[in-house]
Amino acid sequence: MMIHLNRQLSIKAVVFFLLSLFSVSSLIGQYPPTFTEKMIAKATVDSLARVYLTPQRIVWISSDSLVQNADILLEKGTGQAYFGRQTVCRITNKNGSVSGLILDFGKEIQGGVRIITSQSNRVTRKVRLRFGESVSETCSDVIGDGTSGTEGGATNHHAMRDFEIALPGYGNIEVGNTGFRFLRIDLAEPDAMVAIKEVKAIATFRDIPYLGSFKCNDSLLNKIWETGAYTVHLCMQDYLWDGIKRDRMVWAGDMHPEVMTISTVFGYNEVVPKTLDFLKDYTPLPAFMNGIPSYSMWWVIMQHDWYIYHGRKDYLTEQKEYMLALLDKFSRYVDDEGQENLRGIGFRFLDWPSVRDTAAIHAGLQALMTMMFEKGSYLCRVLNEPEKSEKYQKLAEKMRKVVPNPNGSNQAGSLLALAGIMNPEDVDQEILLPNGVGAYSSFYGYYMLQAQALAGDYQNALNNVRQFWGGMLKLGATTFWEEFNLKEAENAAPIDNIVPAVKLDYHYSTGANCYIGLRRSLCHGWASGPTPWLSEYILGIKVLEPGCKKIKIEPHLGDLEWAEGTFPTPLGVLYVKHIKQKNGKIKTEIKAPEGVEIL
Repeated sequence: MMIHLNRQLSIKAVVFFLLSLFSVSSLIGQYPPTFTEKMIAKATVDSLARVYLTPQRIVWISSDSLVQNADILLEKGTGQAYFGRQTVCRITNKNGSVSGLILDFGKEIQGGVRIITSQSNRVTRKVRLRFGESVSETCSDVIGDGTSGTEGGATNHHAMRDFEIALPGYGNIEVGNTGFRFLRIDLAEPDAMVAIKEVKAIATFRDIPYLGSFKCNDSLLNKIWETGAYTVHLCMQDYLWDGIKRDRMVWAGDMHPEVMTISTVFGYNEVVPKTLDFLKDYTPLPAFMNGIPSYSMWWVIMQHDWYIYHGRKDYLTEQKEYMLALLDKFSRYVDDEGQENLRGIGFRFLDWPSVRDTAAIHAGLQALMTMMFEKGSYLCRVLNEPEKSEKYQKLAEKMRKVVPNPNGSNQAGSLLALAGIMNPEDVDQEILLPNGVGAYSSFYGYYMLQAQALAGDYQNALNNVRQFWGGMLKLGATTFWEEFNLKEAENAAPIDNIVPAVKLDYHYSTGANCYIGLRRSLCHGWASGPTPWLSEYILGIKVLEPGCKKIKIEPHLGDLEWAEGTFPTPLGVLYVKHIKQKNGKIKTEIKAPEGVEIL
């Protein structure tokens, strides 16, 4: 893949430039200091890098006779329009035709597109652009709102993916800000021609190293780990988003798997505290984050997990007042018997596949509240609030004695196992194994894997990773999806080509709830669970003390012959390698940073 780096000014350079304006204004008096002061006060420095990507292939052309020299768009180019004879892609409309083509940039990205026209274009020409996470999406029209059963469900919600623009003559234009891999360009004017010199995707992302890694003798698992990491990397924009096409918003519950992935792959990154603060600042108590009680619970759980991995007590201290008030609020929604009593208070929600199962939701909320009070109690001890710590610990113990019926739900059963309310082996044998991987979900699949690990069922968990997340890769995914159903995918065509009539168009024809059809996001950070799971349970890297000062290494290779990887800590990068010997025992090599105690 061709990448052109668009080097931005460093922060130092920006500051130097702005300061120089003060010097100039004081010398010549052309600009009063207040002008510069106002400019600096309103300025923000972009934390994202930009690269220009060359298309990797042409998926489809409407007519060879009316679309000429399309292959020129696959060349690197110069990024500059110029006079003179040159080979260009010509798209022509004649006799009522609408001509165009579909480009594939090889991988899902977040950003837009740059189109450069040639000397042949002395006037503007209007084209229709359709961005798509699948080829099918580029061939769709915007219809309905995608939430009420509208077939297809393609929308311009949250990001523009279907619109017309006028291309300048002899020039270039940059447009678009969405998640996509494919771009369709159609000439929108009758009996006209447009000459295009270059088309480049503009990818925006945080330019940060992948400090964590995972490798084993199973290439599918390697690809799954990497895809989960890349999915979250794309969601790390100005804030930590749930998805890059839809919703491009901050959802507290969705964030938890993303935060665990970031800690596993990138280590500390400011986008996490920035986004946690955004949730707090825009959710004044007594409101719940995103209007969902469970999402405020996840916020407390994330504060705990972020502190354990990174040991930033200064940041945790900043959360003290809000967190104590939030925990106190939740304590009022536990009845005398120790049951959660949040009915009628906000949206009772775990994840979308379980949204209509009231018994499972009650059981799941019981478990989440227990986990929240347990972790909240620990944080209160860290923050020198012993009375609060004791109060919430007793609440957690009281709630743990209540064993609600999970109603056969993978979601509820997994949370009950993680909260210590139900025996993990019972959850695995009575719920997870009978339901099979077909009952997994993109979001709560992470917690289902964790519950199976607690039950010691690492082999079945590994098989489920291969089948569920591997099923998305089989259909051409380069990032993991908001929702996936293995049964629906049985006769589905890959997303990277025109769908044959005999195959199911998975992106267009399936989905439910808020992700009907093409409205479904194919890059959703909550689906990244296998990445932290493989590092924690297969490599066996378990953080025991804040700031990774104490780590336990306990590998579980299952049917793997070997596995190795790295893990970022505040003190440096940890390396582990495990090789299964002929007698079944595992030989382990560890290289730990100074200051990290290994158990």
